[in-house]
Amino acid sequence: MYNSIVNKEKKISVIGLGYVGLPIALEFAKKVKVVGFDIKPERVELMKKGIDPSNELTPEEFENTYIVFTANPEDLKDCHFHIVAVPTPIDEHNLPDLTPVLKASETVGKILKKGDYVVYESTVYPGCTEEDCVPVLEEMSGLKFVDDFKVGFSPERINPGDKVHTLTSIVKVSSGCDAESAEEIAKTYELIIEAGVHRASSIKVAEAAKIIENTQRDVNIALMNELSIIFDHIGINTFEVLEAAGTKWNFLKFIPGLVGGHCIGVDPYYLLHKAKELGYHARMINSGRGINDGMGAYVASKVVKLIISKQKEITSSRVLVMGMTFKEDVTDIRNSRVIDILDELDKYNVKYDVVDAYANKEEVKEEYNVEMADAPNGKYDAIIVAVNHKPYTEMNESYFKELSKDNGILVDIKGIFRDKIKDLTYWSL
Repeated sequence: MYNSIVNKEKKISVIGLGYVGLPIALEFAKKVKVVGFDIKPERVELMKKGIDPSNELTPEEFENTYIVFTANPEDLKDCHFHIVAVPTPIDEHNLPDLTPVLKASETVGKILKKGDYVVYESTVYPGCTEEDCVPVLEEMSGLKFVDDFKVGFSPERINPGDKVHTLTSIVKVSSGCDAESAEEIAKTYELIIEAGVHRASSIKVAEAAKIIENTQRDVNIALMNELSIIFDHIGINTFEVLEAAGTKWNFLKFIPGLVGGHCIGVDPYYLLHKAKELGYHARMINSGRGINDGMGAYVASKVVKLIISKQKEITSSRVLVMGMTFKEDVTDIRNSRVIDILDELDKYNVKYDVVDAYANKEEVKEEYNVEMADAPNGKYDAIIVAVNHKPYTEMNESYFKELSKDNGILVDIKGIFRDKIKDLTYWSL
Protein backbone atom coordinates (compact mmCIF):
# COMPACT_ATOMS: atom_id res chain seq x y z
CA MET A 1 0.00 0.00 0.00
CA TYR A 2 2.73 2.46 1.01
CA ASN A 3 4.72 1.96 -2.20
CA SER A 4 1.60 2.27 -4.36
CA ILE A 5 0.70 5.56 -2.67
CA VAL A 6 4.22 6.97 -2.98
CA ASN A 7 4.35 6.00 -6.66
CA LYS A 8 0.98 7.72 -7.16
CA GLU A 9 -0.61 4.45 -8.30
CA LYS A 10 -3.17 4.65 -5.48
CA LYS A 11 -4.92 7.64 -3.92
CA ILE A 12 -5.64 8.66 -0.35
CA SER A 13 -9.11 9.86 0.55
CA VAL A 14 -9.88 12.03 3.57
CA ILE A 15 -13.49 11.88 4.76
CA GLY A 16 -14.43 14.97 6.78
CA LEU A 17 -12.65 18.24 6.00
CA GLY A 18 -12.95 20.15 9.25
CA TYR A 19 -10.14 21.49 11.43
CA VAL A 20 -8.61 17.96 11.51
CA GLY A 21 -9.27 16.52 8.08
CA LEU A 22 -8.38 19.49 5.88
CA PRO A 23 -4.80 19.99 7.17
CA ILE A 24 -4.15 16.24 6.80
CA ALA A 25 -5.55 16.21 3.27
CA LEU A 26 -3.48 19.20 2.18
CA GLU A 27 -0.29 17.91 3.80
CA PHE A 28 -0.60 14.54 2.05
CA ALA A 29 -1.52 16.31 -1.19
CA LYS A 30 1.91 17.95 -1.26
CA LYS A 31 3.40 14.48 -1.82
CA VAL A 32 0.71 12.13 -3.19
CA LYS A 33 -2.73 12.10 -4.84
CA VAL A 34 -5.64 12.92 -2.51
CA VAL A 35 -9.42 13.16 -2.72
CA GLY A 36 -10.93 15.34 0.01
CA PHE A 37 -14.58 14.54 0.79
CA ASP A 38 -17.09 16.47 2.89
CA ILE A 39 -20.87 16.09 3.10
CA LYS A 40 -21.42 19.87 2.95
CA PRO A 41 -21.23 21.10 -0.67
CA GLU A 42 -20.94 24.75 0.40
CA ARG A 43 -17.77 23.96 2.38
CA VAL A 44 -16.36 22.03 -0.58
CA GLU A 45 -16.93 25.00 -2.89
CA LEU A 46 -14.99 27.25 -0.52
CA MET A 47 -12.08 24.80 -0.42
CA LYS A 48 -12.01 24.61 -4.20
CA LYS A 49 -11.33 28.35 -4.08
CA GLY A 50 -8.51 27.91 -1.55
CA ILE A 51 -10.59 29.04 1.44
CA ASP A 52 -10.57 27.15 4.75
CA PRO A 53 -14.10 27.31 6.24
CA SER A 54 -12.55 26.86 9.72
CA ASN A 55 -10.30 29.91 9.18
CA GLU A 56 -7.22 27.97 10.32
CA LEU A 57 -5.29 27.70 7.03
CA THR A 58 -4.13 30.35 4.57
CA PRO A 59 -4.84 30.26 0.80
CA GLU A 60 -1.12 29.58 0.22
CA GLU A 61 -1.44 26.21 1.95
CA PHE A 62 -3.77 25.03 -0.82
CA GLU A 63 -1.20 25.70 -3.53
CA ASN A 64 0.94 23.06 -5.28
CA THR A 65 -1.17 20.14 -4.06
CA TYR A 66 -2.54 17.03 -5.80
CA ILE A 67 -6.04 17.23 -4.38
CA VAL A 68 -9.62 17.01 -5.60
CA PHE A 69 -12.35 18.37 -3.31
CA THR A 70 -15.76 16.75 -3.60
CA ALA A 71 -19.12 16.21 -1.91
CA ASN A 72 -19.89 13.25 -4.21
CA PRO A 73 -19.18 9.83 -2.59
CA GLU A 74 -18.73 8.33 -6.08
CA ASP A 75 -15.43 10.20 -6.33
CA LEU A 76 -14.04 8.00 -3.55
CA LYS A 77 -14.23 4.84 -5.65
CA ASP A 78 -10.73 5.06 -7.08
CA CYS A 79 -9.13 5.68 -3.66
CA HIS A 80 -7.54 2.86 -1.66
CA PHE A 81 -6.34 4.41 1.61
CA HIS A 82 -9.22 6.10 3.43
CA ILE A 83 -8.76 8.45 6.42
CA VAL A 84 -11.91 9.16 8.45
CA ALA A 85 -11.67 12.48 10.32
CA VAL A 86 -15.24 13.35 11.28
CA PRO A 87 -16.46 14.79 14.62
CA THR A 88 -17.38 12.54 17.55
CA PRO A 89 -19.66 14.74 19.69
CA ILE A 90 -21.88 13.96 22.67
CA ASP A 91 -25.65 14.27 22.84
CA GLU A 92 -27.80 16.27 25.28
CA HIS A 93 -27.36 13.49 27.86
CA ASN A 94 -23.55 13.59 27.59
CA LEU A 95 -23.54 10.22 25.84
CA PRO A 96 -21.33 9.48 22.79
CA ASP A 97 -22.98 10.39 19.51
CA LEU A 98 -21.40 8.03 16.99
CA THR A 99 -23.70 9.14 14.16
CA PRO A 100 -21.01 11.03 12.17
CA VAL A 101 -18.39 8.27 12.39
CA LEU A 102 -20.91 5.52 11.59
CA LYS A 103 -22.31 7.49 8.64
CA ALA A 104 -18.75 8.01 7.40
CA SER A 105 -18.18 4.26 7.76
CA GLU A 106 -21.26 3.64 5.61
CA THR A 107 -19.93 6.02 2.95
CA VAL A 108 -16.54 4.29 2.89
CA GLY A 109 -18.08 0.81 3.11
CA LYS A 110 -20.10 1.38 -0.06
CA ILE A 111 -16.95 1.99 -2.14
CA LEU A 112 -14.57 -0.32 -0.22
CA LYS A 113 -12.53 -2.74 -2.35
CA LYS A 114 -10.35 -5.73 -1.61
CA GLY A 115 -6.95 -4.59 -0.37
CA ASP A 116 -8.16 -1.17 0.81
CA TYR A 117 -7.14 0.44 4.10
CA VAL A 118 -9.39 2.50 6.40
CA VAL A 119 -7.78 4.60 9.14
CA TYR A 120 -9.88 6.40 11.75
CA GLU A 121 -8.68 9.65 13.34
CA SER A 122 -11.92 10.53 15.17
CA THR A 123 -11.59 10.32 18.96
CA VAL A 124 -13.53 7.36 20.34
CA TYR A 125 -13.52 5.03 23.35
CA PRO A 126 -11.22 1.97 23.25
CA GLY A 127 -12.88 -0.74 21.17
CA CYS A 128 -15.12 1.54 19.11
CA THR A 129 -13.20 1.16 15.84
CA GLU A 130 -13.33 -2.64 15.83
CA GLU A 131 -16.65 -3.13 17.62
CA ASP A 132 -18.77 -0.34 16.09
CA CYS A 133 -17.16 0.85 12.87
CA VAL A 134 -15.74 -2.34 11.34
CA PRO A 135 -19.14 -4.15 11.31
CA VAL A 136 -20.55 -1.23 9.28
CA LEU A 137 -17.67 -1.48 6.80
CA GLU A 138 -18.25 -5.24 6.47
CA GLU A 139 -22.01 -4.90 6.06
CA MET A 140 -21.85 -2.16 3.44
CA SER A 141 -18.99 -3.71 1.44
CA GLY A 142 -19.69 -7.43 1.78
CA LEU A 143 -15.98 -7.83 2.50
CA LYS A 144 -14.28 -9.53 5.44
CA PHE A 145 -12.22 -7.56 7.95
CA VAL A 146 -8.47 -8.34 7.90
CA ASP A 147 -8.79 -10.89 5.08
CA ASP A 148 -10.17 -8.42 2.51
CA PHE A 149 -9.47 -4.98 3.96
CA LYS A 150 -7.32 -3.51 6.74
CA VAL A 151 -8.25 -1.01 9.43
CA GLY A 152 -6.13 1.22 11.66
CA PHE A 153 -6.48 4.04 14.15
CA SER A 154 -4.30 7.14 14.29
CA PRO A 155 -5.72 9.77 16.66
CA GLU A 156 -5.70 13.42 15.65
CA ARG A 157 -3.55 15.77 17.71
CA ILE A 158 -4.35 19.08 16.04
CA ASN A 159 -4.78 22.04 18.39
CA PRO A 160 -6.98 24.77 16.82
CA GLY A 161 -5.40 28.21 16.87
CA ASP A 162 -1.94 26.83 17.72
CA LYS A 163 0.65 27.96 15.16
CA VAL A 164 3.56 26.31 16.99
CA HIS A 165 2.36 22.75 17.60
CA THR A 166 1.23 22.02 14.05
CA LEU A 167 0.31 18.74 12.32
CA THR A 168 3.77 17.88 11.05
CA SER A 169 5.61 18.90 14.25
CA ILE A 170 3.63 16.66 16.65
CA VAL A 171 4.52 12.98 17.06
CA LYS A 172 1.75 10.86 15.50
CA VAL A 173 0.42 7.73 17.14
CA SER A 174 -0.65 5.03 14.69
CA SER A 175 -1.86 1.44 14.78
CA GLY A 176 -3.20 -1.33 12.57
CA CYS A 177 -5.29 -4.49 12.78
CA ASP A 178 -2.23 -6.68 12.17
CA ALA A 179 1.54 -6.31 11.91
CA GLU A 180 1.50 -5.63 8.17
CA SER A 181 -1.15 -2.93 8.27
CA ALA A 182 0.41 -1.30 11.35
CA GLU A 183 3.68 -0.81 9.48
CA GLU A 184 2.10 0.28 6.20
CA ILE A 185 -0.05 2.88 8.01
CA ALA A 186 2.91 4.18 10.04
CA LYS A 187 5.10 4.52 6.94
CA THR A 188 2.32 6.34 5.12
CA TYR A 189 1.99 8.91 7.91
CA GLU A 190 5.78 9.28 8.00
CA LEU A 191 5.46 10.86 4.57
CA ILE A 192 4.16 14.01 6.25
CA ILE A 193 4.93 13.83 9.99
CA GLU A 194 8.37 15.34 10.55
CA ALA A 195 8.27 14.63 14.30
CA GLY A 196 7.95 10.89 13.71
CA VAL A 197 5.33 8.19 14.25
CA HIS A 198 4.86 6.15 17.40
CA ARG A 199 3.66 2.65 16.56
CA ALA A 200 1.07 1.58 19.15
CA SER A 201 0.76 -2.14 19.79
CA SER A 202 -2.93 -2.29 18.93
CA ILE A 203 -5.90 -0.23 17.78
CA LYS A 204 -7.34 -0.22 21.32
CA VAL A 205 -4.06 1.11 22.75
CA ALA A 206 -4.06 3.95 20.21
CA GLU A 207 -7.70 4.77 20.96
CA ALA A 208 -7.02 4.78 24.71
CA ALA A 209 -3.88 6.91 24.33
CA LYS A 210 -5.85 9.67 22.65
CA ILE A 211 -8.77 9.67 25.02
CA ILE A 212 -6.60 9.86 28.15
CA GLU A 213 -4.64 12.83 26.75
CA ASN A 214 -7.74 14.99 27.11
CA THR A 215 -9.10 13.19 30.18
CA GLN A 216 -5.85 13.91 32.01
CA ARG A 217 -6.10 17.61 31.15
CA ASP A 218 -9.77 17.68 32.13
CA VAL A 219 -9.14 16.19 35.58
CA ASN A 220 -6.20 18.51 36.26
CA ILE A 221 -8.15 21.61 35.20
CA ALA A 222 -11.03 20.45 37.41
CA LEU A 223 -8.62 20.39 40.37
CA MET A 224 -7.58 23.97 39.57
CA ASN A 225 -11.23 25.02 39.31
CA GLU A 226 -12.03 23.45 42.66
CA LEU A 227 -9.00 25.12 44.23
CA SER A 228 -10.18 28.41 42.73
CA ILE A 229 -13.53 28.07 44.51
CA ILE A 230 -11.78 27.26 47.80
CA PHE A 231 -9.31 30.15 47.47
CA ASP A 232 -12.16 32.55 46.69
CA HIS A 233 -13.73 31.63 50.04
CA ILE A 234 -10.36 32.20 51.71
CA GLY A 235 -9.96 35.55 49.94
CA ILE A 236 -6.76 34.91 47.96
CA ASN A 237 -6.13 34.99 44.21
CA THR A 238 -5.72 31.56 42.58
CA PHE A 239 -3.26 32.77 39.95
CA GLU A 240 -1.01 34.23 42.66
CA VAL A 241 -1.07 30.88 44.45
CA LEU A 242 -0.24 29.01 41.23
CA GLU A 243 2.55 31.43 40.46
CA ALA A 244 4.12 30.78 43.84
CA ALA A 245 3.62 27.00 43.68
CA GLY A 246 4.96 26.96 40.12
CA THR A 247 8.43 27.89 41.31
CA LYS A 248 8.94 24.21 42.20
CA TRP A 249 10.39 22.26 39.27
CA ASN A 250 7.84 19.43 39.30
CA PHE A 251 4.67 21.45 39.86
CA LEU A 252 2.19 20.82 37.03
CA LYS A 253 1.20 24.08 35.36
CA PHE A 254 -2.57 23.95 34.86
CA ILE A 255 -4.89 26.92 35.36
CA PRO A 256 -8.63 27.27 36.12
CA GLY A 257 -11.14 28.15 33.42
CA LEU A 258 -14.13 27.17 31.33
CA VAL A 259 -13.61 23.76 29.70
CA GLY A 260 -15.42 23.46 26.39
CA GLY A 261 -14.63 22.64 22.79
CA HIS A 262 -14.81 19.32 21.00
CA CYS A 263 -11.93 17.60 22.82
CA ILE A 264 -11.33 18.20 26.54
CA GLY A 265 -14.98 18.90 27.30
CA VAL A 266 -16.21 15.88 25.31
CA ASP A 267 -13.69 13.03 25.25
CA PRO A 268 -13.92 12.10 28.95
CA TYR A 269 -17.60 11.28 28.43
CA TYR A 270 -16.58 8.65 25.86
CA LEU A 271 -14.32 6.99 28.43
CA LEU A 272 -17.02 7.26 31.10
CA HIS A 273 -19.48 5.58 28.75
CA LYS A 274 -17.10 2.68 28.09
CA ALA A 275 -16.30 2.28 31.80
CA LYS A 276 -20.01 2.18 32.66
CA GLU A 277 -20.58 -0.38 29.91
CA LEU A 278 -17.94 -2.54 31.60
CA GLY A 279 -19.62 -2.15 34.99
CA TYR A 280 -17.13 0.32 36.47
CA HIS A 281 -18.03 3.73 37.88
CA ALA A 282 -15.15 6.12 37.13
CA ARG A 283 -15.31 8.40 40.15
CA MET A 284 -12.44 10.82 39.50
CA ILE A 285 -13.30 11.42 35.84
CA ASN A 286 -16.97 11.89 36.73
CA SER A 287 -16.13 14.34 39.48
CA GLY A 288 -13.83 16.32 37.20
CA ARG A 289 -16.54 16.59 34.56
CA GLY A 290 -19.06 17.72 37.16
CA ILE A 291 -16.78 20.48 38.43
CA ASN A 292 -15.83 21.74 34.98
CA ASP A 293 -19.37 21.65 33.64
CA GLY A 294 -20.48 23.77 36.60
CA MET A 295 -17.92 26.57 36.22
CA GLY A 296 -20.01 28.76 33.91
CA ALA A 297 -22.89 28.83 36.40
CA TYR A 298 -20.40 29.49 39.21
CA VAL A 299 -18.93 32.51 37.38
CA ALA A 300 -22.37 33.94 36.61
CA SER A 301 -23.59 33.56 40.21
CA LYS A 302 -20.41 35.26 41.41
CA VAL A 303 -21.09 38.17 39.06
CA VAL A 304 -24.64 38.47 40.39
CA LYS A 305 -23.37 38.52 44.00
CA LEU A 306 -20.79 41.19 43.16
CA ILE A 307 -23.45 43.39 41.53
CA ILE A 308 -25.77 42.98 44.52
CA SER A 309 -22.90 43.85 46.86
CA LYS A 310 -22.78 47.25 45.13
CA GLN A 311 -26.37 47.88 46.31
CA LYS A 312 -27.68 47.56 42.77
CA GLU A 313 -30.97 46.06 41.60
CA ILE A 314 -29.97 42.93 39.73
CA THR A 315 -32.85 42.86 37.22
CA SER A 316 -32.04 46.38 36.03
CA SER A 317 -28.29 45.73 35.79
CA ARG A 318 -26.39 45.30 32.52
CA VAL A 319 -23.51 42.89 31.88
CA LEU A 320 -21.10 42.77 28.95
CA VAL A 321 -19.74 39.32 28.05
CA MET A 322 -16.61 39.43 25.90
CA GLY A 323 -15.98 36.20 24.03
CA MET A 324 -18.22 33.42 22.71
CA THR A 325 -15.82 30.92 21.10
CA PHE A 326 -14.71 27.79 22.97
CA LYS A 327 -11.13 29.08 23.31
CA GLU A 328 -8.97 32.06 22.49
CA ASP A 329 -8.10 33.21 18.95
CA VAL A 330 -10.35 30.79 17.07
CA THR A 331 -13.71 31.20 15.34
CA ASP A 332 -15.08 27.84 16.54
CA ILE A 333 -18.10 28.15 18.84
CA ARG A 334 -18.91 24.44 19.19
CA ASN A 335 -19.43 23.37 22.81
CA SER A 336 -18.47 26.81 24.10
CA ARG A 337 -19.11 26.89 27.84
CA VAL A 338 -19.69 30.66 27.73
CA ILE A 339 -23.30 29.69 27.07
CA ASP A 340 -23.45 28.35 30.66
CA ILE A 341 -22.68 31.86 31.93
CA LEU A 342 -25.46 33.31 29.78
CA ASP A 343 -27.96 30.64 30.83
CA GLU A 344 -27.29 31.36 34.49
CA LEU A 345 -27.58 35.13 33.98
CA ASP A 346 -30.93 34.47 32.31
CA LYS A 347 -32.15 32.76 35.49
CA TYR A 348 -31.52 36.01 37.39
CA ASN A 349 -33.16 38.08 34.60
CA VAL A 350 -29.90 39.96 34.07
CA LYS A 351 -29.68 41.92 30.83
CA TYR A 352 -26.47 41.27 28.89
CA ASP A 353 -24.70 42.00 25.61
CA VAL A 354 -22.33 39.47 24.03
CA VAL A 355 -19.46 40.42 21.72
CA ASP A 356 -16.65 38.39 20.19
CA ALA A 357 -13.63 39.37 18.12
CA TYR A 358 -13.86 36.31 15.87
CA ALA A 359 -17.18 34.43 16.21
CA ASN A 360 -19.75 34.56 13.41
CA LYS A 361 -23.01 36.19 14.56
CA GLU A 362 -25.21 33.96 12.40
CA GLU A 363 -23.53 30.79 13.66
CA VAL A 364 -23.96 31.89 17.29
CA LYS A 365 -27.63 32.64 16.66
CA GLU A 366 -28.17 29.25 15.01
CA GLU A 367 -26.21 27.25 17.59
CA TYR A 368 -27.24 28.99 20.83
CA ASN A 369 -30.12 31.33 19.92
CA VAL A 370 -28.01 34.24 21.20
CA GLU A 371 -28.05 37.60 19.43
CA MET A 372 -24.50 38.94 19.51
CA ALA A 373 -23.92 42.68 19.46
CA ASP A 374 -21.60 44.28 16.92
CA ALA A 375 -19.94 46.28 19.70
CA PRO A 376 -20.47 47.28 23.33
CA ASN A 377 -23.37 49.67 23.72
CA GLY A 378 -23.60 52.08 26.63
CA LYS A 379 -22.46 51.49 30.21
CA TYR A 380 -22.35 48.20 32.12
CA ASP A 381 -22.49 47.21 35.77
CA ALA A 382 -20.15 44.30 35.12
CA ILE A 383 -17.87 43.20 32.29
CA ILE A 384 -16.89 39.54 31.92
CA VAL A 385 -13.79 38.77 29.83
CA ALA A 386 -14.78 35.18 29.15
CA VAL A 387 -12.31 34.37 26.35
CA ASN A 388 -8.81 35.81 26.24
CA HIS A 389 -8.67 36.66 22.52
CA LYS A 390 -5.51 38.57 21.63
CA PRO A 391 -7.38 41.87 20.97
CA TYR A 392 -8.86 41.65 24.47
CA THR A 393 -5.52 40.98 26.16
CA GLU A 394 -4.22 44.25 24.67
CA MET A 395 -6.93 46.33 26.36
CA ASN A 396 -6.28 48.33 29.53
CA GLU A 397 -8.27 49.52 32.54
CA SER A 398 -9.19 52.83 30.95
CA TYR A 399 -11.01 50.93 28.18
CA PHE A 400 -13.07 48.97 30.70
CA LYS A 401 -13.72 52.07 32.83
CA GLU A 402 -15.10 53.86 29.78
CA LEU A 403 -17.68 51.07 29.44
CA SER A 404 -18.50 50.82 33.14
CA LYS A 405 -21.08 52.51 35.34
CA ASP A 406 -20.15 53.73 38.81
CA ASN A 407 -18.81 50.93 41.02
CA GLY A 408 -17.93 48.95 37.91
CA ILE A 409 -16.89 45.29 38.08
CA LEU A 410 -14.39 43.46 35.86
CA VAL A 411 -14.55 39.67 35.89
CA ASP A 412 -11.42 38.23 34.28
CA ILE A 413 -11.87 34.46 33.98
CA LYS A 414 -8.30 33.68 32.85
CA GLY A 415 -6.59 36.24 35.10
CA ILE A 416 -4.98 38.13 32.23
CA PHE A 417 -5.46 41.57 33.86
CA ARG A 418 -4.24 40.61 37.32
CA ASP A 419 -2.29 43.46 38.95
CA LYS A 420 -3.40 45.82 36.15
CA ILE A 421 -6.79 46.89 37.55
CA LYS A 422 -6.76 49.56 40.26
CA ASP A 423 -10.10 51.41 40.19
CA LEU A 424 -12.65 48.80 39.13
CA THR A 425 -13.72 45.94 41.40
CA TYR A 426 -11.70 43.00 40.05
CA TRP A 427 -12.38 39.28 40.30
CA SER A 428 -10.92 36.25 38.54
CA LEU A 429 -11.04 32.49 38.99
